[in-house]
Amino acid sequence: MAVNSAAEAAPAKKGKLKLIILLTLVVVLAIALSIAGTLWFLGDGLPGMGDDSGAEGDVAEESFTPSAYLDIEKALVTTVQAEGGRQRYVQVYTAFGAKDPLALNAAKRHLPLIRSQLVMVLGNSHFTELRTPEGRQGLADRMLVTVNQMLEQEGEPAINRVLFKNFVVQ
Repeated sequence: MAVNSAAEAAPAKKGKLKLIILLTLVVVLAIALSIAGTLWFLGDGLPGMGDDSGAEGDVAEESFTPSAYLDIEKALVTTVQAEGGRQRYVQVYTAFGAKDPLALNAAKRHLPLIRSQLVMVLGNSHFTELRTPEGRQGLADRMLVTVNQMLEQEGEPAINRVLFKNFVVQ
């Protein structure tokens, strides 16, 4: 009878070892699925799952470049037409803003041409228009178009903004 009880004890140990390995495997699998589900619900996705939204977000962050500015030291001064045929003086100090430093270098290189064209744009404005904020914004937009046309004719990159540092109408 001793032989019989020894034969039954060995398979019982082997069965318990399989049960422990199986339970450990199930627990590890449950933990892994829990982590994967949490990442998926939080929107991070899983690496290698074909979700490129994280890569696009990284590109957008890396492509940010701060603006640089070119200060035009001399004022643009000209006359404009007012009501009743009177002439008024306008004095505008400007600056250019761009993300590309090459555009600002090009604007600096072609500044005499740009200043000439900006004085003409300013001279074609009306006094009543320049007295309102909307009129000044419209002037800044026309100046931006003019500067970018001049730079495009010279084969240079465009600027992003024309800013007024000081604006005087008499």
